[in-house]
Amino acid sequence: MNTTDKLEVAVYQLLEALGENPEREGLVDTPKRVAKMFREMSAGLGKDPKDEFTAVFSEGHEEVVLVKDIEFHSMCEHHLVPFFGKAHVAYIPQEGKVTGLSKLARAVEVASKRPQLQERLTAQVADALQDALNPQGVFVMVEAEHMCMAMRGIKKPGAKTVTTVARGLYQEDPILRREILSMIKD
Repeated sequence: MNTTDKLEVAVYQLLEALGENPEREGLVDTPKRVAKMFREMSAGLGKDPKDEFTAVFSEGHEEVVLVKDIEFHSMCEHHLVPFFGKAHVAYIPQEGKVTGLSKLARAVEVASKRPQLQERLTAQVADALQDALNPQGVFVMVEAEHMCMAMRGIKKPGAKTVTTVARGLYQEDPILRREILSMIKD
């Protein structure tokens, strides 16, 4: 049985366990649709965000590079429901070594497409950038709303969770850290 079949069977059985009839008109294709959704939401499994940094250039630029408001969707590994928001990724190149701007967004995409924790997602993006470019500093901030908090449990829709990871100069220099936070908030 392939993974798709296993997913479809699991969803079919889940519907039955909930007391639904998976054969009724509105649900007959639901196992297939949910299996497709889970494959999409898990497309980053087995991939390393660091591998996204394939375009590296020597440009002589050693000032801040920041890509803000990178939208992402992920899945809480504790409840298998979505969390979503924006990532902000910054680095200070070392020896002028920069990467394509889209690569920063691609790293966020790969790290987010798996059952995930926001704290780990933030660290994986920062570590991938640090490993790939060895910049002077890396700063990643992720702001997200978690459906596991909005739809169940505490039921607080609109609450945002913010996580940050700082490496290199951003970890060591509070002035640089305040500067990047100010740039992200503008």
